[in-house]
Amino acid sequence: MKRSISKQAWLAAALGLSLACAWPAFGHHSFAAYDKTKTVTLKGTVKTFQWTNPHVVIWLLVQPADGGAVQEWPVETTSPGVLTRSGWTRHSVNPGDRVSVEFHPLRDGSHGGGLMSVTLLDTGQKLEASFGAVEKPGLQ
Repeated sequence: MKRSISKQAWLAAALGLSLACAWPAFGHHSFAAYDKTKTVTLKGTVKTFQWTNPHVVIWLLVQPADGGAVQEWPVETTSPGVLTRSGWTRHSVNPGDRVSVEFHPLRDGSHGGGLMSVTLLDTGQKLEASFGAVEKPGLQ
């Protein structure tokens, strides 16, 4: 007896395969947490430069103007692949580097933001981040 797979079974299998392939896209988060109408500039020392997917993060140690305790600020940007195409390497920023960073702050007011640029204070080299350029207007 010959078995045949129904059209519905084929459709169900195709739908299941499509969803399985699309699943990694659901894990990607947007930059909607950042307030793109505001720009903050902070100077500090790099604690860690996290060159990893899906987003590179610079962990910055900042001394507040009022002289309080040193604050830690994570500043996130796009992926290593996008930064590489913009001229960055995994050694562009290193722990101990004195830097000035421009970023869009978190909407909730906590420490952190979406990196726009980083300037190495000892050399004056400015590295632009593609934070704003990789997103299409209106898509978050």
